[in-house]
Order: sequence, then structure tokens, then C-alpha cells
Amino acid sequence: RGGGLAASLAFAGFIAWTWVEQPRTMAEVTGGLTSTIGAYRIDAQAFADGLAFFRRDQFVEARAAFARADPAGRDATTRFYIAYSYYRQGWGRLYSDDQLFAEGLRHVDAAIALAPGGRLVVEDADLKMRTGDELRAELQAGMERDASDLNPLRVLRERK
Repeated sequence: RGGGLAASLAFAGFIAWTWVEQPRTMAEVTGGLTSTIGAYRIDAQAFADGLAFFRRDQFVEARAAFARADPAGRDATTRFYIAYSYYRQGWGRLYSDDQLFAEGLRHVDAAIALAPGGRLVVEDADLKMRTGDELRAELQAGMERDASDLNPLRVLRERK
């Protein structure tokens, strides 16, 4: 009886977790369950490949490698780099690509939600924005339309 009760409670817990988290793929299910018990790890080689692509401004390839590194989407740092790749690909001297910025904003929000205490800091000397809050603010500012968009000196600004 005790074993049956334990199995029933475990199954009920699993059902409740899937209702709350609503995973879309089996990788998200397994990643979510392993992260719940603290056993989730990203693929270090795929992450290194993603960083190499990112630093060569090959953002589509970088996102593919980061997605391989973190198939469940449970690692805040990987999600941060994915969001940053959308920022860099969508940034332009004259205008920013709103679709890419919106996708980057979605990923940085997810990264901040995954970070302990909601504070995401990435220690990478090659980045000009190292926190999730900085990246989020830059993405939001790039999507807003105001009079500063007409400033001709805008072409001199630098990509972060």
C-alpha cells in the first residue's frame, strides 16, 4: 500500500508539474525534471561551438549551437547568449530589426527568470553588456520609436 501511495503521489506531482511548466518537447520535460533535482547540465562542446560562432558574428549558427547545448532551455547563460545574438543580428546603424529584437527580448526575459534571484550576470570580457537587465533595456529601446530616431548622429553610435 505504501509503495502504491508513493507512486500515485509521484505521478500526481508529475502531472501538476507538467500543467504548471507546460513543456512542448520531450527535451524540455527531461531537462525540467533534471533541473528540478539539480542534475541538469548543458553540452559544454556545443556551448563552446556557439561561442565561437557568436564571436565570428555568425549568429544563426551560434543560436543553433546554443540550442544543441541547452535543448531544454533551462540554462540562463545560454539563453542570454541567444538573446544577445538576436540583438547583434538585428542592430543597424539606421534602424533595428523589430522582429529580431522582439525574439531577443523574449529570450532575455526567459534567461532572467531562470537566473537565481532574477539577477543575471555573465562574466565575459568580450561583451559590452554583461547583465540581463542591460541587454533587456537595449532591446526595448531599440524597439521604441521616438524623435531620437531622426537624429543624423545616430549613424555614429556603436553596437554593444
